[in-house]
This record gives sequence, C-alpha cells and structure tokens, in this order.
Amino acid sequence: MLPPDDIPPQRKIIHVDMDAFYASVEQRDDPTLKGRPVAVGGSRARGVVAAASYEARAFGVRSAMPSVTALRRCPDLVFVPPRFDVYRAISQQIRGIFADYTALIEPLSLDEAYLDVTEDRHALGSARAIAEAIRARIHTETGLTASAGVSYNKFIAKLASDQNKPDGICVIPPTKGAAFVASLPVKRFHGVGPVTAKKMAALGILTGADLRDRSLATLAQHFGSYADYLFAAARGEDHRPVRVDRATKSVGAERTFEVNLVDPADLDAALVRVAEAAWVRIDRSGTRGRTVTLKLRYADFHTITRARSVSTSVTDHPAFLALGRDLLAQQLPVPDGIRLLGLTLSGIVADEEVDDQPTLPL
Repeated sequence: MLPPDDIPPQRKIIHVDMDAFYASVEQRDDPTLKGRPVAVGGSRARGVVAAASYEARAFGVRSAMPSVTALRRCPDLVFVPPRFDVYRAISQQIRGIFADYTALIEPLSLDEAYLDVTEDRHALGSARAIAEAIRARIHTETGLTASAGVSYNKFIAKLASDQNKPDGICVIPPTKGAAFVASLPVKRFHGVGPVTAKKMAALGILTGADLRDRSLATLAQHFGSYADYLFAAARGEDHRPVRVDRATKSVGAERTFEVNLVDPADLDAALVRVAEAAWVRIDRSGTRGRTVTLKLRYADFHTITRARSVSTSVTDHPAFLALGRDLLAQQLPVPDGIRLLGLTLSGIVADEEVDDQPTLPL
C-alpha cells in the first residue's frame, strides 16, 4: 500500500467489455445463427474455440477449449471460421466511440478496454452516465452489446464489468469497493488462476474477505512477490493509471500439471494444449511477434526459458506450435519430469509489418 501522501487523486474508471464479441459479430452478420450455440474457431480434431456465444456457454463451452471437447458438451454447436479482419475493423470503430469521451484509453484486446473519464468531457454528470452513453452508441452504431464496470480503480472496474453480463452495467462507488471485493470468490481476481486458487483453497482462502484477513507476511510466505498485489486487492486498492498506447510485450499461456510429465508424447500433448490456449489469446490481443519462448519448470522447481526468433512474424498457429516443438525437442529427455510448461510470443510487431492475416487451425 502507498503512504497517504503518495496516494494519487481518486479516478473515475470504466472497463468496457464487448459481450461474446467474435460470436456476436457472426450472429449479427448471419441471422440464421441468432439464438443458436455458436463457436468461432476450427471444428476439426486439432481445432480450438476462439469464442463462444452465450447459448454455447450455457453448455460449458469456453474460449481456448479444444473443439472436440466443446462438441461433446454441446452436440448442436455450430462452428464458424474466424474473420479477424472484420473483428479488427469493428474494434477500431468502437475505439473511435471511446475517443469521443476521453483520450485516456488503454486497450486490453480487440474487445475490451479501460477508460479514464475523471474529466467529464461532455458534462454528462457522472461516470455511470458516460458508460451508458458509450454502451448506447456501441449498440446503435455496430448492432452489438457491451457490458461496463464503473469504479474508482481498474481492478474493481474490471470485476464489475463481469457482474451483470451480458448487456449490463455495474457501478461500484468508493464507499462500497472494499465490501464488493470481500464478497467475491478469489478465483475471480485478475491473476488468480486455477493453480493459485487451489493453493488458496488449501489455506482456507475462498473469498476476498478470507484474503483480507491474512497478513502481508503470511501472504508473502505463500505467494512471494505476488503478495503485495493480493494484499492491496483484498482491500479494494489499485493505484495503477490507465496507460495510453500500452505496448504489448508478450502474449502466451502456461499450465501446471498435477503429475510431473516425463514421457515425450505426454509433453507434446501438453505443448499442443498450451499452444492452442496461447494462440487464442494472441488473436484476441490482435498482435503478432517474431520470438517464441518455451518455459519449463522441472520437478525441483528449477525454471528455464528457451527462445527462438525468426526473420518474419509468426502469423499462424501451426508455425507457433512448430517453433515450440523445436524448442522442446532440444530439452529432451527430462528424467526428473516437468511440472509446468508455457509458450509465449514476443518481439511484437505492428500490424503494418504483418504480411498475412492470422488464422486458426481448421
């Protein structure tokens, strides 16, 4: 936490999140898909779900899920090939709407962004009124819906935007921030993935209130440098500003295994799943890069990274996976086993430097 003299002025932050963005675009453009469970992505054995409509989510279909798993959960699922050029164009249109209300915009991906509306440019009277105006314009101008979270910091605004989805708004004022956070399961906190949530559960930490009751020293003992973030978040504190033109440094995914993996075939299967999840995030971010990095954590918790850079940007999933496989092959055998595997794309390049449109495997 910051000393009182160092705490910045209170901000008014909106987190705007498009509702099932890719799938909603496809349902908008093809009326026969409306009301049906839709997945954007590849339907074949190696395919992966890039986005799922709310009808599909009702069956447990989620982004980054293997397509075969999605079909088992929802046999009537309709797969639609992704059209990233269309999604990017709509994303730019939406960012144009944001720019009418504030210059302080921090895009997180094609379908979500933070806005600092502390300055009420159009004298609408409140951050809530600004968020409602933005949501109304998005619907009028694109035919799509967006949800918004409005609060005094980025952490709570992002949590709030998910509270009343789809097509909803949630406002958390400063007087209610700490109580709101205390009421939520910790697995909803940004950065608390399944492995961390499981570790917290073993410590009796299930909610924000449970987390708030732990001392900073206790959290540091179990979560290391991550403790400072957790300690502040549990109290509804987040002093990060909205960062205009935030540069994406890397995008990827990693997975920790219940049992250490030794067999090359098991490691390859794990790499395939991690690469699929990573590529969904890469496409959501709208970025491309020239460096692929493999991360391995061994049974004794020793961690290594190995990277390879190429002269032209990695524009598709097969190329991304192939580079990951080459990097993994160089580390075999692993007699003591691997407990964590990650794959990341970095060396991010601008859109104009990318020759080919990105695709997902079909």
